[in-house]
Amino acid sequence: MWVYIMASGWNGTLYVGVTNRLSRRIAEHREGRGSAFVRRYVVKHLVYAEHFDRADDAIAQEKLMKRWRREQKIAAIEAGNPDWRDLYDTIHLD
Repeated sequence: MWVYIMASGWNGTLYVGVTNRLSRRIAEHREGRGSAFVRRYVVKHLVYAEHFDRADDAIAQEKLMKRWRREQKIAAIEAGNPDWRDLYDTIHLD
């Protein structure tokens, strides 16, 4: 399972999600078949992804991250991706 953060661009609108197939889910978002929020705010750049072996751990982490302040989400992104690169091309490892 994966917890991920997508952004509309550097320091832009953020979306936190969870999925069992990261590359498929990000492709859905990018093609406009993801959530209405992602479509509305054009959130198409994968900027953070964290793998979990257990679904319940991933879901708990997603719920926690959704409660985080924006600054905490930005810190998590920048800890592993300081340039806010789109990680989509690196995640075909479902």
